[in-house]
Amino acid sequence: MRTKSLTLRLAKAFAVLVILFWSLFPIAFIVMSSLKPGQDIFAVPPKYLFVPTFQHYASLWSQWGVFFQGLLNSTIITAGAAALAVVASTCAGYVYSRNSSRLLNGSVLFLIVVRLIPPIVVTLPLFPIVNAMGLNDTHIVLIVLYATFFVSLGTVLMRTFIDQIPRELDEAAMIDGAGRLTILRRVIVPLSTPGILAVAVFVVVFAWNEFLFAFIFTATKAKTAPLVISEMIGSIDGVDWGILFAASTVQLAPVLLFVIFMNRFLVAGLTAGATKG
Repeated sequence: MRTKSLTLRLAKAFAVLVILFWSLFPIAFIVMSSLKPGQDIFAVPPKYLFVPTFQHYASLWSQWGVFFQGLLNSTIITAGAAALAVVASTCAGYVYSRNSSRLLNGSVLFLIVVRLIPPIVVTLPLFPIVNAMGLNDTHIVLIVLYATFFVSLGTVLMRTFIDQIPRELDEAAMIDGAGRLTILRRVIVPLSTPGILAVAVFVVVFAWNEFLFAFIFTATKAKTAPLVISEMIGSIDGVDWGILFAASTVQLAPVLLFVIFMNRFLVAGLTAGATKG
């Protein structure tokens, strides 16, 4: 029995190491390449010992100032989309949790189906509508699109969290004269904070890295960092891999640190309702 248990533990540890290597190696390669001299980036055999240089980051600043404007645009759009998605998902999740009807229960399936629709399916029909409204190349169009894309998942997630909050708290607040909005703001929101943060994590990761919507609906004013990186790849002067890896590192760092910091809330979101009786 002990031998089998030890073998099982070793197998699990090996599986974890393989997954970690699979996940972390591309990130490590990008970061290390951004610090290597240009001639060493694709050296054969690979050079793991080298003198770090920040020349690629200096060149990124001097040659691709538009990239940092793209980072600012990404920050504005991501923050706006996360805020809008969280507010909409929390309100909708509260309605689904505290009310029950055949129509509401059936619409949950609709929410799930909508979430499964590939983004490319809705981009082309939306383009003439966005153009007619004069919203092309604006922050607001991406904020609304990103938030809308995640409201369905966020609503289902928030309903699961709010279901775990006793209805007696709502009833006690109503006895004290509180309305629905007051209950939502002062009772539901504070107690469902882990769910709200989990929804925010999902939206932030998606909005920060999204390319398709940004490529179709923006041109210059609202261009995001992923679009600028794609321009680096397609530059007519050829790809400067050092600058490209430096830009990828700068673009990756904020969202990676955010996810690491919010990891426990993300796990809570993924396991929401798993232990509910």
